[in-house]
Amino acid sequence: MRGLSTILQSLCWSSTSKTLDFRFSKFHKIDNFATLTKPSTKPNKAHLKQQQEPSSFGSLFSEITEILGAEHVTLDKTPSGFFICKETHLGVGEVGQEIAKVNALGEKEDITVVEETRFESVAETDVSPVVHEVTNIVRAENGLVSMEERLDELGFQLDSEIVDKVLKRCFKVPHLALRFFDWVKLKVWFCHTTKTYNTVLCIAGEAREFGLVEKMVEEMERNLCEKDVKTWTILIQMYGKAKLVGRALLVYEKMKKCGFEPDSVVFRMMIRALCAAGKADVAMEFYKEMVQKDIGLDINMYKLLLNGIASYGDTAAVGLVSDDMMRVSQIPEHAVYGCVLKSFCISGRIREALEYIRELKNKDVMLLPEYFETLVKGLCRADRIADALEILDIMKKRDFVDGNVYGIIINGYLRKNDVSRALDLFRSMKECGYLPTTSTYTELMQRLFNENEYQQGCELYDEMLERGVEPDSVAVTAMVAGHVRQNHISEAWKVFNDMKDKGIKPTSKLYLVFIKELCRISRTDEILKVLVHMRASDMRIKDDTFNWVVLHMEKKGEMDSLEKVKQMQSLYKLQPHDGEVSSSDASSGERTNTVLELLPKKMDPLLNSDAYDDKDLQEICKILSSSTDWCFIQEVLEKSSVDYTPGLVLEILRYHSGHGSVALQFFSWVGKQSGYCHTTDTYNMAIKIAGRGKDFKHMRNLFYEMRRNSFSITQDTWTIMIMQYGRTGLTEIALQFFREMKSNCNPTGSTYKYLIISLCGRKGRRVDEAIKIFQEMIRAAHIPDKELVETYVGCLCEVGKLSDARRCIDSLSKVGFTTSLGCSLYIRALCRAGKLQEASALMDDIGEERSTLDRYTYGSFVHGLLRSGQVEEALAKVESMKQAGMKPTVHVYTSLIVHFFKEKQIKRALEIFNEMQQEGCEPTVVTYSALIRGYMNMGMIAEAWSVFHNMKLKGPLPDFKTYSMFLHCLCKAGKSEEAMQLISEMLNSGIVPSVVNFRTVFYGLNREGKQDLARIVMEQKSSLIRKRKFLIS
Repeated sequence: MRGLSTILQSLCWSSTSKTLDFRFSKFHKIDNFATLTKPSTKPNKAHLKQQQEPSSFGSLFSEITEILGAEHVTLDKTPSGFFICKETHLGVGEVGQEIAKVNALGEKEDITVVEETRFESVAETDVSPVVHEVTNIVRAENGLVSMEERLDELGFQLDSEIVDKVLKRCFKVPHLALRFFDWVKLKVWFCHTTKTYNTVLCIAGEAREFGLVEKMVEEMERNLCEKDVKTWTILIQMYGKAKLVGRALLVYEKMKKCGFEPDSVVFRMMIRALCAAGKADVAMEFYKEMVQKDIGLDINMYKLLLNGIASYGDTAAVGLVSDDMMRVSQIPEHAVYGCVLKSFCISGRIREALEYIRELKNKDVMLLPEYFETLVKGLCRADRIADALEILDIMKKRDFVDGNVYGIIINGYLRKNDVSRALDLFRSMKECGYLPTTSTYTELMQRLFNENEYQQGCELYDEMLERGVEPDSVAVTAMVAGHVRQNHISEAWKVFNDMKDKGIKPTSKLYLVFIKELCRISRTDEILKVLVHMRASDMRIKDDTFNWVVLHMEKKGEMDSLEKVKQMQSLYKLQPHDGEVSSSDASSGERTNTVLELLPKKMDPLLNSDAYDDKDLQEICKILSSSTDWCFIQEVLEKSSVDYTPGLVLEILRYHSGHGSVALQFFSWVGKQSGYCHTTDTYNMAIKIAGRGKDFKHMRNLFYEMRRNSFSITQDTWTIMIMQYGRTGLTEIALQFFREMKSNCNPTGSTYKYLIISLCGRKGRRVDEAIKIFQEMIRAAHIPDKELVETYVGCLCEVGKLSDARRCIDSLSKVGFTTSLGCSLYIRALCRAGKLQEASALMDDIGEERSTLDRYTYGSFVHGLLRSGQVEEALAKVESMKQAGMKPTVHVYTSLIVHFFKEKQIKRALEIFNEMQQEGCEPTVVTYSALIRGYMNMGMIAEAWSVFHNMKLKGPLPDFKTYSMFLHCLCKAGKSEEAMQLISEMLNSGIVPSVVNFRTVFYGLNREGKQDLARIVMEQKSSLIRKRKFLIS
């Protein structure tokens, strides 16, 4: 094969395409097809969507429909869509020799070298007690005695085999594995081997610590530890997986220079990495060398390569590969034709797909039903649903339509957000006697739930069961989410439990969706219940799941539940997962019991006097929502026969926390009922509700009432008081409560966090106090989280206290923050504060961590450069990171969109937005808000409303900042009456408008001479205040 420099020069495929002979079988040659499209640079997806198609497309499509309609089609279908024989993985010159079997779908993946290294030890039977004991020490994370001290006390002299096994068992805790690796290499009796280096390279690569990977490779060279083929393969795979194709190519060249001949695994990895990075032309160079070296290729790699080169429109290269599939690997012709057609359709190359069908017809190739289905799918992906319906009619005449084909078109309508037509086609297919698939039912249910058509979605699920269509985990997930959004928790659990009764195993995705939806409606107790179910079913709970729950509870101030979740997480980390060995060997029942002890007792009615019936909860909530007249509500409550418990009252308060007046009236009334007594938890919830409604007088009264009645004033109580004052800018009062708290009990980590964030806020900012309290927090051994550090350091950089910011970052390394994380937070804060020079200087001082930091911070640099007007430098930065294999983040794309709108370059801004979506980068609320602001500043009000409605329809839902920005822009544009609608929408969505929101709309309406409407806005404001505050009747 040519050298790396030659490969990189070959990125322009045209230099080689002229020499390729396009043959689709060993007995005929198709020259016409090879000239249909000239190879060029890879088109963007917007081009693939038919934006500038020639007028001849219509005539071509008509010709193809005539071909399909007249063709005698075989009905000999296979379940997979096309037949694949066993001999699909053959070496060149070894026709007939089976190398590997693939399933009917041809979707078998190679076992990666990293996974092989990670799980190699599973099959080993000799797991010595030494490995057990050392592994337990490494994974224990004992805060009192360091791992290194405990290992020294153990006194074992470990050989390389034991070290390797320990490292493999610590694969999921890379920071601990790397500490163990460093500890053992300092021992005079030990020397690392190639095998142990390979394992630690895998660990570092999986953790994406590429700077550490390079350091390990250099260390191997210094210690004269020879690399083997596996070492090179690991390096190539980790860089390829991270889409750092340039580095993967460099490693490949070094491997060859060191005398190692790449094997089939290396070639497949390079081809997969290059295709994933959009470099299919370079991948073809590797493919051609594989053919020359007589190295076999399986059908999965053929498909991957076909998809890549088809996206370039390089029909000649497609012909070369498909010819090899038939001639060399002996894959049946009809299977190859299906793969080629599918590759064109996947790539949006509909013209090429139609030309290909015509050529097949000209060569008298029998067209299989699967080809029709593939074409339908391709047409739908290209937004040509009308054409897809024509193909459907032809298929119906040939009598080989099934529910799957209808489902493809229904999915096409849903992707275009045309729900009505999707439902019309759904009804039509049933009338024609076709049974919808599970996925079709699921997609429709999801869309209906998203559009708040709850009842219709439930009816679809019931219909699916009645028709005998078995739901899968995805359908159940959709149904659970739909029930939870409507606060029908018992129905959600019923669907969940029915699923388990039917033998459908819950997936981690189902659990995560369940938890996220419960977070949206703030059902903390149910979240804990889901976590218990996950643990009891031996489902691995990822840190991301725990972190999501922790973040939600911190935002909501649910201190008791937060501590329980953190305890669950700590306990979970100490227990074995996925085949890991534990010296305790505790049974799953014992583990579940341990976790249950952390939960609110109401979850087990047999153990808890606070248990309540959901019917009682629904009855009281219905009464409280029935009227705004408290006297009427009280009269109905007194007629009710419900027995109140603190647990029931807590849930009622939580359910009505957005309507402070009725919730606090109920709290006062129920406290006077015989047989009932409030608890600290119910008081804490009432205090929180009063604070949210800015009813600080009543909040203080409740606090002092707790004291008078001898209730325990817990750390949570103090923290809630401090948080509620701090979040509204009343930081002086928050500090007074903080000082009083310290004279009664020790502040928690959450107390420190919320107070410091308040002191760093725009309102009530007290930077010197924040510095003092942050240092106090560190001395008290409380570890700040990322959110707190970002806010604190950002504030310090904003006010110019850079030395204090640097001291903070330096102190973080002592409490567990990595150097790269600490520096990235500091650099981000400097960029946001406009201090680019200081940020650049810090980057220059980093050294070995530079490559890692580039990945974390380049978005911040781009944002800072754009804000300072250095547009060319910002764009150059984006381009340089793309060249290094790093795709722009949503933060970078959003910054570019904001900038171009600001410069009135609307076309450029929309190009960035389209590119963002084509690259699979999901826009956030901030991105859509930038679009709305940009359109409004350009006077394009209809377009701004279109974006806003699209957010409500498809998500992400507008938040408080989006509403505030939009109504401000509308009032500025003289559209205050439309802004008034947003006030009502905010209230209906459970988002509380601020005083500034009301004032903005009020002044806008008065300026436009609409005084009557302005008075209505003031009445809305007064009504909201009455709903949120406790009014003495």
